[in-house]
Amino acid sequence: MSVLVYVEQVDGKFKKSVFEAVSYAKAIADHQNTNLTAVSIGNVEDSELKSLGNYGASKVLSVSNEQLKDFINQAYASIIAEAAKAESANIVVLSNSFTGKGLAPRVAVKLQAGLIDGAVELPNIEGGKFLVKKTAFSGKAFAITELLSENKVIALNPNAFGVKENATDASIEIFSPTVKSTDFNAIVKEIVRATNKVSLPDAELVVSAGRGLKGPENWGMIEELANLLGAATACSKPVSDADWRPHSEHVGQTGIAISPNLYIAIGISGAIQHLAGVSSSKVIVVINKDPEAPFFKVADYGIVGDAFEVVPKLIEALKSHKG
Repeated sequence: MSVLVYVEQVDGKFKKSVFEAVSYAKAIADHQNTNLTAVSIGNVEDSELKSLGNYGASKVLSVSNEQLKDFINQAYASIIAEAAKAESANIVVLSNSFTGKGLAPRVAVKLQAGLIDGAVELPNIEGGKFLVKKTAFSGKAFAITELLSENKVIALNPNAFGVKENATDASIEIFSPTVKSTDFNAIVKEIVRATNKVSLPDAELVVSAGRGLKGPENWGMIEELANLLGAATACSKPVSDADWRPHSEHVGQTGIAISPNLYIAIGISGAIQHLAGVSSSKVIVVINKDPEAPFFKVADYGIVGDAFEVVPKLIEALKSHKG
């Protein structure tokens, strides 16, 4: 038996979350005293594929043709399942990204495997059990789940494990599975990406703001603070509903769930729906003029003060530090 990890590519490149998934899968493979194989779908240069060896992949299966250059959920799931069978892999690891959320359950069905989505720690495989800690109730709690099936699929939350180098000389093999025509009944016609922004699910630092900013004209200082920190920008649901910010920046239970190393919430009260999407953040900093704001109860650090006074001072301090 071995471990297989699916490595998602964007325009022929791998993101940090991919290297994190490979690092996680390598740690599982080492515990099982077996090898780690990665499977890549789409047009990716050999040099990029070889980089997966830096994080523990000893073999990379490359699937590349024009029909599969863009993400197709059902077809990609079939290929990952076929790769797992070809490699006799009983554990399949994916990143719990937007595409991973759709792929993981499909792969699990095809392999008749148990599924863990939203994993946040390495499995505990002692005493003949296979236990995995995962997020539950929209991120408001954690669950320890035991997988009893022989085959297992694990979708790892971004920023939950970290990237760990484990240099291996990865060999690259062309993999040509048979894909059914029915797998192409639903296809993606177009993907539009915001190429000039830090991706929220992958961001290690996030600066977010809410209705306390009073209007879209005041977002300049939020963007300036984010730029100084190299952070992504986000917002609460009322802000995106009011069209102050694009819906792609909405984090929370009905928006994007994130788990950055640092989440700075400015002018956000901290309703339970918002907390559900950000509670996995390693460190939460809250800036709010209301000392009774619910967000302060879960914050690691809090500043009671007017955002229009506090944020400019933070910007000034960061500029001085960088200078």
